[in-house]
Amino acid sequence: MTVNLPAQYDPQQTEAKWQQYWEDHQVFKADPNAPGDPYCVVIPPPNVTGSLHMGHAFESALIDTLVRYQRMQGRNTLWLPGTDHASIAVQSILDRQLKADGQHRDDLGREKFLERAWTWKAESGGKITNQLRRLGVSVDWTRERFTLDEGLSEAVLEAFIRLYNDGLIYRGNYLVNWCPESQSAVSDLEVDQKEVNGHLWHFRYPLSDGSGFMEVATTRPETMLGDTAVAVNPKDPRYQSLIGKTLTLPLMNRDIPIIADDLVDREFGTGCVKVTPAHDPNDFAMGQRHNLPQINIMNKDGSLNENAGEFQGQDRFVARKNVVQRLDEAGFLVKVEDYSHSVPYSERGKVPVEPLLSTQWYIKIRPLADFALSCLDDENSPQFVPERWRKVYRDWLVNLQDWCISRQLWWGHQIPAWYVVSETDGDITDETPFIVAKSEAEATQQAQERFGDEADLVRDPDVLDTWFSSGLWPFSTMGWPHKTEDLETYFPTSTLVTGFDIIFFWVARMTMMSGYFTGKMPFQDVYIHGLVRDENNQKMSKSKGNGIDPLLLINKYGTDALRYTLIREVAGAGQDIRLEYDRKKDESVSVEASRNFTNKLWNASRFVMLNLAEQTPQQLGTPNPEALELADRWILSRFGQTVRQTSDYVNHYGLGEAAKGLYEFIWGDFCDWYIELVKPRLQGDDADSKRVAQQTLAVVLDGILKLLHPFLPHITEEVWQVLTQSGDEVCLATQAYPQVNEAWIDEELESGFELLIGAIRTIRNLRAELEIKPSLKIAVILQSQSDRERDILERGQAYIETLGKVDSFTLTDVLAEEPGQTIAGVVGTVQVLIPLAGVVDIGEIRAKIEKRLAKAEAEVKSYAGRLSNPNFVNKAPDAVVQGARTALAEAETQVAMLQNRLSRL
Repeated sequence: MTVNLPAQYDPQQTEAKWQQYWEDHQVFKADPNAPGDPYCVVIPPPNVTGSLHMGHAFESALIDTLVRYQRMQGRNTLWLPGTDHASIAVQSILDRQLKADGQHRDDLGREKFLERAWTWKAESGGKITNQLRRLGVSVDWTRERFTLDEGLSEAVLEAFIRLYNDGLIYRGNYLVNWCPESQSAVSDLEVDQKEVNGHLWHFRYPLSDGSGFMEVATTRPETMLGDTAVAVNPKDPRYQSLIGKTLTLPLMNRDIPIIADDLVDREFGTGCVKVTPAHDPNDFAMGQRHNLPQINIMNKDGSLNENAGEFQGQDRFVARKNVVQRLDEAGFLVKVEDYSHSVPYSERGKVPVEPLLSTQWYIKIRPLADFALSCLDDENSPQFVPERWRKVYRDWLVNLQDWCISRQLWWGHQIPAWYVVSETDGDITDETPFIVAKSEAEATQQAQERFGDEADLVRDPDVLDTWFSSGLWPFSTMGWPHKTEDLETYFPTSTLVTGFDIIFFWVARMTMMSGYFTGKMPFQDVYIHGLVRDENNQKMSKSKGNGIDPLLLINKYGTDALRYTLIREVAGAGQDIRLEYDRKKDESVSVEASRNFTNKLWNASRFVMLNLAEQTPQQLGTPNPEALELADRWILSRFGQTVRQTSDYVNHYGLGEAAKGLYEFIWGDFCDWYIELVKPRLQGDDADSKRVAQQTLAVVLDGILKLLHPFLPHITEEVWQVLTQSGDEVCLATQAYPQVNEAWIDEELESGFELLIGAIRTIRNLRAELEIKPSLKIAVILQSQSDRERDILERGQAYIETLGKVDSFTLTDVLAEEPGQTIAGVVGTVQVLIPLAGVVDIGEIRAKIEKRLAKAEAEVKSYAGRLSNPNFVNKAPDAVVQGARTALAEAETQVAMLQNRLSRL
């Protein structure tokens, strides 16, 4: 039996192997009848159109760390994967394909279009899930769901019918975000706010009695065609005498009232605002308060309709120019100002959205939101991490308005409503009666009972907002509305991990839907993570083009290295992280550092296995506590503390802190110190001491691999398999997570050992300062008046001699005589002295240092001179000037260090 690893670690081969193994062996398949308290996470479903970006990689790494940790803690674990059907995104892709072929979806018809959509999904829709596999996520792929699959479609139908029958779904004519490109209502989340350099146009509106005019300003002149009032603040003394009078709307020659409303900001512009209830959300609310008419001037394609008078048929932006021109010609234009303002753009349509009056389906949100509020206020459910997001979530629930759930698309869940068009001359109007039913047959039966056998039905062509189906995600994926074992066992889920930007759009919808349909909140905890920012600490976005491709970094450094970097960078739950990245070389020093850590672990593991005499940890057994030497007891204590610290951090979502602590223990305590300390025993003749060292190495390495597995799953699985020789049917992913062995922990010993390590480190630093050759052994004098310090140093004498390359060791409380010329350092209250006689030529060392010092001082003088020259500072490129400042600072630091070394000599 060969218990060892290859000389080089190959992440690509290793990671692909274990990803395939875990899936082939269904290692992560959940069993509702398995023992252990349930721990369940549902994946935030990525769009089926999506491809892996750094946000996905970050979120998936966080979730997978939690899930793997809980699985190893003995929990009955389910991480359920799936994708969202992404109505607008898929339809946009297909519309572009049809356009390229010179076609429109109306040419195909709904049925053929949907066939094409499902074909696209079958061919291209698996891209994101295959990329998630590259991350090594420990999901149960046998339970993968899709928001348009048969089971979830049944859940959506059931939810709609129940809400409608309970009086919570209705049709209404209100303002929506309208995308003229996709010709559909869109949610707020599907709108991007873009800062635009535009204009602010000022116009005169004449008083109807001819006594003067009022001046209004607008960024959308074309909407004035639909004005039904001008508003002022009731407390504005400039206009109080005009309230109640009327103005004659330019171009349209329609009298409109002057109204008073507290919404008007007296300090903005002239203090007068035009009111267009059919084309602005604030104006819509104002119009309702004052019973103003709603005049829609726009068609669904963004052109102007018959209410726009002479501008009918013109595109909205063409009409804008023409309206301004006509107002100018008629003498109503006062001035035009440059104006930078935020304009909402359709994320998919890439055009400005239009607030538009439209008859849509809505959910009465208050009963749903109020139940979620009561759970939050009375039970603190769900709990938010970090806690500050609780208030954001609560405020959102308090202020929610009714939810527009219909979309004018074909790809999605078609609304289960049938219009009895025979009652309105074959057309669907706002007055057409409708039947909500689970099927056309059921709707037909009800219609015939109400309207006679000749009732003619047409199904509503709209589909539901994708957030409707994703709002059901935590329980629809478990089989709801049926009572299933999964629903009974894993719902409510344990933790939702998601970004702060969809607290409102997704988290709140899930809590409201779950509360209404199950009486429970859908998850216990909501862990809100931050953003992955680029190398300049900027938010990554498609528009900026500053994204970093996670697959590129995975191919270069390995999945584990990228995952570990993303987790380790988190400096507190919910904090943003910055990813170092060189765009010219496509390299990341951050991920490279994590790759170096995996190599360090690999090489240390390889060394340990080479020295275990072809035995596994199980064969070696646990070391006898009585036989443990000082270093053994120290590393076991440090391991016990690390187990406790790691579990405490992960249990409280301190994943970044846990990753940093593991890094420090493994690289520092285990690799740099313990392995070095036991090398003489492994190579020596004392068989008993050697075996205890082997046992300790094996126990700690086995524990390290288990501790580290949730963070670095692939390399730990590979090393553990070779170390334990467990066979094909057993894997690290399902092993028990280490528990704290209190008998191992000795804090006093750890404190003393830190002094011992400090003494060795000081000796090494002094040797480096003097450039003493590694092969040359030296004399060392350690002086301390503390009995405790001298005791630990005496017990660690062999370690000091081995790692400090010391052949003469003196430990004293008081220096009996002057030891001659020495170089000294201090650790704690211990003075560390190295006698220099016969070791180095002080004159030669001094001469070398003085030569380096002179060179560094010359650099300081040179850079300082350049930076004091105004011509250089003012005319040289900023990068060159900054480079000179950086070089000056480095040279000044070098001078200080060399001067200190000279003084120490």
